[in-house]
Amino acid sequence: MPTFPAIHHLALSVTDLDVSEPWYTRLIGDEPAMTMTDGPFRRRVFALPSGQLLGLTRHDAVDAGAAFDASAPGMDHVGFGVSDRAELEQWRDHLDGIGVAHSGIVEADYGDALSFQDPDGNALEFFVLAS
Repeated sequence: MPTFPAIHHLALSVTDLDVSEPWYTRLIGDEPAMTMTDGPFRRRVFALPSGQLLGLTRHDAVDAGAAFDASAPGMDHVGFGVSDRAELEQWRDHLDGIGVAHSGIVEADYGDALSFQDPDGNALEFFVLAS
């Protein structure tokens, strides 16, 4: 059996790229690296410092009234790994600085998490594994 590969990219569906793109630009601190329009969609792709790609996709046939629901089948949340508690605190301060509501740092026996949502309600978190 081959070794399971790392995640190369993640694409999130959004209702309005004109809202989501600047929100993610503020979050990530960089502009999208590319635009894709080779299907019934428009996608803006961010090249993350870790080497993965994060895409925001506006499908032509989107139901603008449908909101993200983490309890429905599909994606629950996206967790971005950070190296330690100090980096998690830096992300908390960054979210505060750009006006993004969040959970505060939540401690658990398996690690600490900082949860928040994008403009479409996609659940995101920064996470550090307990040592």
